[in-house]
Amino acid sequence: MACFGYDRSAQGIGIVHFGIGAFHRAHQAWYTDAAMNAGERNWMITGVSLRSGDVADQLNPQDGLYTLSECSAAGCKSRVIGSVANVLVASREPDAVVAALAAPGTHIASFTITEKGYCRAADGSLDMAQASEGSIYRLLAQGLRQRSDAGLPGLTLLSCDNLAENGQQLDRLMREYLAQQDPALLDWYAEYCACPQTMIDRIVPATTEQDRSAVASANGLTDLGAVMTEPFSQWVIEDRFAGPRPHWEIYGANLVSDVAPFETAKLRMLNGAHSLLAYCGLQHGYTYVHEAIADPHLRTLVDQLMLQEAAPTIAAAAEQNLAAYAASLIKRFANPALNHRLIQIAMDGSQKIPQRWLETLAANRVLGRDCPAILSGLSAWLTHISGVNGPVDDPLADHFAKLWEKASRADFAEALFGNRGLLGGDWNLDEAERASIAA
Repeated sequence: MACFGYDRSAQGIGIVHFGIGAFHRAHQAWYTDAAMNAGERNWMITGVSLRSGDVADQLNPQDGLYTLSECSAAGCKSRVIGSVANVLVASREPDAVVAALAAPGTHIASFTITEKGYCRAADGSLDMAQASEGSIYRLLAQGLRQRSDAGLPGLTLLSCDNLAENGQQLDRLMREYLAQQDPALLDWYAEYCACPQTMIDRIVPATTEQDRSAVASANGLTDLGAVMTEPFSQWVIEDRFAGPRPHWEIYGANLVSDVAPFETAKLRMLNGAHSLLAYCGLQHGYTYVHEAIADPHLRTLVDQLMLQEAAPTIAAAAEQNLAAYAASLIKRFANPALNHRLIQIAMDGSQKIPQRWLETLAANRVLGRDCPAILSGLSAWLTHISGVNGPVDDPLADHFAKLWEKASRADFAEALFGNRGLLGGDWNLDEAERASIAA
């Protein structure tokens, strides 16, 4: 098995990462491991879990080490990743997290906290009640305040989540928090910190006990933090940092002036197709992505969503070929080695659907086009949040449950997507669309 070749004890911490789940360990930590393995120094990662201690309990006894297995139909190729130094649990040790952010050697704070981790209200503004309860904002504000008071440089705040304009959103929300909690820090933050846009693309299923057993059998290692992923990886980053950074571009990342075309293609094509497969696949009785994409009807819906509904709304960069991108996505979805569970993708639909589907619907309405594939997905999502696939894992689950008690399916659709609907915005249901979703 491949393994890093650098002396971890001689490397300093350069990155504090919030949300150190499998996705980060398969992506940013992997790129950073490659950078240090090639000789770059002092980019070790302190991981932060905001509430759960599960990852800390897995990785800390292993000194932060874990195996990353790239799996395909041809088998799995594993590597020991050494870039994670330790994991802190913010709910248990907030002062240690703030100290890590304020340390002179720290230059980057990065995030994979999912859409709901940004504590946005329905209108996109910061929900201060949520932000005050164990969020990233209080910790960041305290860490930045200590850096400012000590005369240290600012940080690059690097969102790696599936949010449209993730850097701009993080910057705006951070400013809203500081305006209320530490307005005197705002000018320093604006001058010395940066929030680049990013787009990340790698499929990382939740690790199962069967996966851990397979790693142990193949490599002779007991690894509670094992991560399984696909061979493909993409990372597009706006080249706008507040200070030093690893040269990730040497190891496969793309540093660009404009992330938007890549981000829009991923959100509307990959993520949009993933959500379609999740809700429609569950409705058809499937468990995994590769099973759902093998269904001819669902394959047709996915092709239609990507090529006829999403692609025409994307102003592609010169180097982007959207038809080739769609074909590569179908191949990746069909990878039988990943066992990517549909129920995992189905989580937090209320946070994902606006950028994955509703923006595409709004853009097509301007073009005078219908989106029957996305409407099929919305219909399947309504069925999903009624609870037929089991407990609904969504920040709005309680609200949905109360609505279902008193609303018909058509009324429920109107409550979500009507002119004053909970998820209404640039796109709202017309009468034909309401009938289609409610059928």
